[in-house]
Amino acid sequence: MADEMTAAADSVQCPVCYKEFKSSAINGHLDACLMKSVTDSSPSTMDESEPPLKKSRISGEAMSPSPGVNKPVFSSSCAAAEPSSAMFSLFQTNKTKVSPQSERSGSVSSKQTAATAVNKGIKRNLLSEAEPGAAGTEAANNQPCGSNGHTLKTRSDISTRTLLAIDKPLAERLRPNTLEEYFGQNKVVGQQTLFRSLLESQEIPSLILWGPPGCGKTTLAHIIASSSKKKGTARFVTLSATSTSTAEVREVIKQAQNELRLCKRKTILFIDEIHRFNKSQQDTFLPHVECGTVTLIGATTENPSFQVNAALLSRCKVLVLERLSVEAMGSILDRAVDTLGIRVLGRDPENPEDQDQSDRHEPKIFIEQKALDTIAYLCDGDARAGLNSLQLAVQAQISSARPNSSQEIVVKEEHAKEGLQRSHILYDKAGEEHYNCISALHKSMRGSDENASLYWLGRMLEGGEDPLYVARRLVRFASEDVGMADPSALPQAVSAFQACHFIGMPECEVILAQCVVYLARAAKSVAIYKAYANVKACLRNHKGPLPSVPLHLRNASTKLMKQLGYAKGYKYNPAFSRTVEQQYLPEELQGIDFFTWTPSDP
Repeated sequence: MADEMTAAADSVQCPVCYKEFKSSAINGHLDACLMKSVTDSSPSTMDESEPPLKKSRISGEAMSPSPGVNKPVFSSSCAAAEPSSAMFSLFQTNKTKVSPQSERSGSVSSKQTAATAVNKGIKRNLLSEAEPGAAGTEAANNQPCGSNGHTLKTRSDISTRTLLAIDKPLAERLRPNTLEEYFGQNKVVGQQTLFRSLLESQEIPSLILWGPPGCGKTTLAHIIASSSKKKGTARFVTLSATSTSTAEVREVIKQAQNELRLCKRKTILFIDEIHRFNKSQQDTFLPHVECGTVTLIGATTENPSFQVNAALLSRCKVLVLERLSVEAMGSILDRAVDTLGIRVLGRDPENPEDQDQSDRHEPKIFIEQKALDTIAYLCDGDARAGLNSLQLAVQAQISSARPNSSQEIVVKEEHAKEGLQRSHILYDKAGEEHYNCISALHKSMRGSDENASLYWLGRMLEGGEDPLYVARRLVRFASEDVGMADPSALPQAVSAFQACHFIGMPECEVILAQCVVYLARAAKSVAIYKAYANVKACLRNHKGPLPSVPLHLRNASTKLMKQLGYAKGYKYNPAFSRTVEQQYLPEELQGIDFFTWTPSDP
């Protein structure tokens, strides 16, 4: 009798199938029981002893309660299209507690069931309105059904005013989820490319995505995440170097190690703005990227050669994303206006949906093709800036329209320019573009192309460059490239620097332009530059101790020095009316001409 009581005390009831098991075996049985219940959740295969099914999540519009019945009635097509999944009382999150026996017998009150179903329907409807772009995949796979069995519309039933009023930037809501919607980077992810095949085969290497703002770095990472989650091949973690500490990175790496050891699943770690991590922080990734614990994907707008640790860079493949072309921006904007239900003047034909829109007393919204072209040209390949400026332009025109008015709203070119409201010149004063532009200015003046010189000067100044930096470079150019061909070039450059220091921007821009044109038109001579370079080469390549200064060239400031022969035999040039023949170089360098001599000469 005591043994039976001990065995009963040691047994545990399974909350799923309500069978008795030993406490040492309950964990293994519970895992298997849960998996079996989820896979066998179809109404035709479930046994009556199993827990009841979870109600289908459908919109409140699809529910039509029948007279005399407390439960809502669903159409048969909905039940066939979307099979329910098992939900047990152990995992229900509602506060209404249901006993195991009532859950097993299905004797839940009809009011609670109807209220739960309606609430779930309302929640689903609001989610589909709030995030049409983010929920696009889920809506395509699990579209709600109406009472007549036809698939309900989701995005087309939402007005443009509602879409634009959601507190989320348009660029974020329209972020692509597949490569088919990803425009402008065909060289990297186009058909027949290496990365495309790797992505399709789920063999993603560690990557550094380098490109200007708004070119699609983060979007490409999200596409990789969507593909990985869909196929279940990897776990995706997103961090930002602007707000993440090294401790958080170590915690993620620890979780990745456990995930790989227990579930045999890799972890893809996306670090946005990875150049914000210093060298020691970047070293944290080295051993884990090396052994494959994590697959690192870093996004940066800075040149990885300068901003990413060389050891980490050698373990990653660098993908260079280019600034989006005008054609790619046009495709992105066309997709945006199509999603918002905005018609392009002179392009879109009449369609019956416009009548439905007028029936709801919503204004018809049009946009000029010229406005789209202006955004595509002026956003400088930045898709984020282009989409957000389109959103601002449309929102402004909708807000200015009278409420509950069916008048037509037209977004014009000037509205698009106001929505952009930014300098469309890509220029980073502290990054690679800074050095690219000053190099282009220097080479254009060296080539005597005054128009190109003025262009690169304007590109730098309009992008926010310090005018004194440009002036200092002009002073250097006056001696390096003009030199003795036009000795007045150096005073011109120095005067330009002083004037810029006195006046400042924007008045000093014309002073710099004058100096740039003068230097571009001036005769060029690099004789001084080359001769001094030869002197440096001569000094560095000399073998043994450097030659001593000849005695007659030394200064005899004391009596002892005179006795040693310092300054003996020196000919004071002003004392002679003719040219003085005198040696000024050491004996080892007699006869050398640095203007013609090169280090390779014997």
